[in-house]
Amino acid sequence: MPACPGPVLGAVRELAWLVGHLVLYPTGLFTPDPARGPAREAPVGAGRTTTPVVLVHGLADNRSIFAVLRRALHRQGFTDIHPFDHNPLGGDIRSKAELLDHHIARVCARTGAPYVHVVGHSLGGLVARYHAQRIDRGAHVRTVVTLGTPHRGTLAAHLLRAHPLVRELCPDSAVVAELALPAPDCTTRFLAYWGDLDPFVIPLASGAIDHPDLDAANIRVSGAGHLTLPACRSIVLDLCTLLTDRHRADHREAPDAAATPLAA
Repeated sequence: MPACPGPVLGAVRELAWLVGHLVLYPTGLFTPDPARGPAREAPVGAGRTTTPVVLVHGLADNRSIFAVLRRALHRQGFTDIHPFDHNPLGGDIRSKAELLDHHIARVCARTGAPYVHVVGHSLGGLVARYHAQRIDRGAHVRTVVTLGTPHRGTLAAHLLRAHPLVRELCPDSAVVAELALPAPDCTTRFLAYWGDLDPFVIPLASGAIDHPDLDAANIRVSGAGHLTLPACRSIVLDLCTLLTDRHRADHREAPDAAATPLAA
C-alpha cells in the first residue's frame, strides 16, 4: 500500500508542495501540450507502452499539478500524455465530462489507440468518473484513477456553496446523486487514492468509491494531503506500475514482466 510520510512530515510536505505548485502554476497556463507535437521516443531502458494517458486537473487548477506524475510516466515509456484543459472556475461537471469525451475521441483518433487511461485530481477525478460511468461506460476509457476526489461530495464545499461549480461538490448535489445510480454496463476499472491529511475532502472516506456496479479499488494513503497526492513518490511509483501492467495485460504480454524501476 502506498504511503507518504507521517502526519507532521506530511503536513510540512503539503505546505512545501503548495509553495512549489504556486511557482509551477504559470507553466500550466502557457506551456503547450507536448502531446500535440510529434511522438517522442521512450527513454532507453524504459518499459515502452502506447496507451495514452489523459490528465484532468481540479478546481482553480491547471495541468501543472501533474508535473511530477507526467515526468515519471514519461520515464516509464508513456510518451502520449494528454492534459485535458478545462475552465477551472466555470461550467459544470456534466458539460466538462462531455468536453472530456470529445478530447478522448481526438486522442484516440490521433494516436490510433482504442482506449486511454484517465487520471483526475480532486474535481478532475469527479469529471473523469462521471464521463466513464455515465457517458463512455468503458468504450474508450480503460482505467480511471482519482486522487483526492470527493466521490460522495465534501462538507467543505458548503463554505462556497454560492458558486455553481462548487455547489456540485456538496454531498446533496444532483451530480453526487446521479453517480449513485445503477451502472451495470460500465466496464471501466476505477482506482481511488485518498489521503488522511486532506482538509478539502470531508469526511475523508468520501475519497473512496462505494458503488456496487463499479469495478473499483480504494487506497487510503497515510500522511498525504490534497496537493501532495499527485506528487507523492509512492503513489507515482504505484501508478506507473499499474498503468504499465494494465497495458501489458491488454496486449497479452508475458505475465511476469515487471515495470522498470523508477529513479527518485
